[in-house]
Amino acid sequence: MRLQLQLTPNTQPVPFDHLHQLTGALHKWLGQNNIHDGLSLYSFGWLRGGKPIGRNLYFLENATWSISFHDDSQAWQLARGILKDPMFAFGMKVEKATEMPLQTGFTQISFKVDGMVVARRKRPDGSKEYLLWDNPAADEVLTGIFRQKLTAAGFGPEHLSATVQFDRNFANARTKIATIKSIKHKGSECPVIVTGTPEAVHFVQLVGVGDLTGSGFGALL
Repeated sequence: MRLQLQLTPNTQPVPFDHLHQLTGALHKWLGQNNIHDGLSLYSFGWLRGGKPIGRNLYFLENATWSISFHDDSQAWQLARGILKDPMFAFGMKVEKATEMPLQTGFTQISFKVDGMVVARRKRPDGSKEYLLWDNPAADEVLTGIFRQKLTAAGFGPEHLSATVQFDRNFANARTKIATIKSIKHKGSECPVIVTGTPEAVHFVQLVGVGDLTGSGFGALL
């Protein structure tokens, strides 16, 4: 299930690097949970509707924020948490939550991304290398993570040939850096092409692609 939240205008400046606040609000509304452990079978995008002024964002009318869960019960748990305490951050609060439709019945779709996609692989020394949209090796990482999520969600072998690749025909792909708790993550703002069974293509819209989908990366539109 995908929920789109509509939030009131901010009364305090919103820093560009606010992903940590998004994660904090999500877990506040969910209450006691373990969804941040292991593979994340959920994803969430970035706040939309803001205008950059100086070093901050301002949402002069409303902001929207999309959050998706493979497990519908977690979406309902989130909704109950919002009803109990609709305050988000920066003086903003949720005033409306709407279930959004997903694309169904397709075996291949090029999805726009709701934020940026992070793809990483481990180096021999244990450090992690960030792979960007123009590196074909990134596709292997994205596909591997997606197949792990399919397996974790209980999908059978007939679904595990699904693939994810950056859409390199997109003319405006770019690299972006986002900071969470002083850690800089490098990612790509570039559509991804997902190929697989209709069930797998539906699933990816909920769980996103790449690393750190539970921290605000890799959500799809």
